[in-house]
Amino acid sequence: MTNRAAVMKTVNLYDARNHLSLLVEQAAAGEEIVITKAGRPRARLVPFHPDDRPRRPGIWKGQVWIADDFDQPLPVNL
Repeated sequence: MTNRAAVMKTVNLYDARNHLSLLVEQAAAGEEIVITKAGRPRARLVPFHPDDRPRRPGIWKGQVWIADDFDQPLPVNL
């Protein structure tokens, strides 16, 4: 397991707003960036990792039941 503190960068919201393109590129390169507001963490910018697993249609077949009237309007007096 890697030491997250060693690769984490903290930036205040004002600077993040002014340098967003640069921060996005840094995150894409693997750096984790925490955006703070008034010194408190508010968001984390991390690299995007697409889910490359192939879809498997029908995986829930036989495990899920949907009532015939599931899309009917609800009763008025609920």
